[in-house]
Amino acid sequence: MNGPANSESSDIQEEYDSQVLDARRARWTASGTGALLALAGLAAAALRLSGSAPALVPAAYGLGAGVCALAAVLGSRGRPRRALWLLIAGVMVMALGDQFD
Repeated sequence: MNGPANSESSDIQEEYDSQVLDARRARWTASGTGALLALAGLAAAALRLSGSAPALVPAAYGLGAGVCALAAVLGSRGRPRRALWLLIAGVMVMALGDQFD
């Protein structure tokens, strides 16, 4: 008698474990990507600052890097959807700064 009920409970547990694993993967992805983009933005800002680019270019890279760093923090705290939107915004700010170069 415990067979079908036990099987249903096992299926529910497997689905829950899968959802937990997906959420953990999303948090790690958001925080890792945010940190990587923040470092890339800071490196680009430092390179552009040492060159003859207008002041707006390194400022845009720095601002984009800050937004990506904030996205990394949000991603590590379990807000991957908001982190994704901030990553998009940060990269767009960096791309806008690249257009001024």
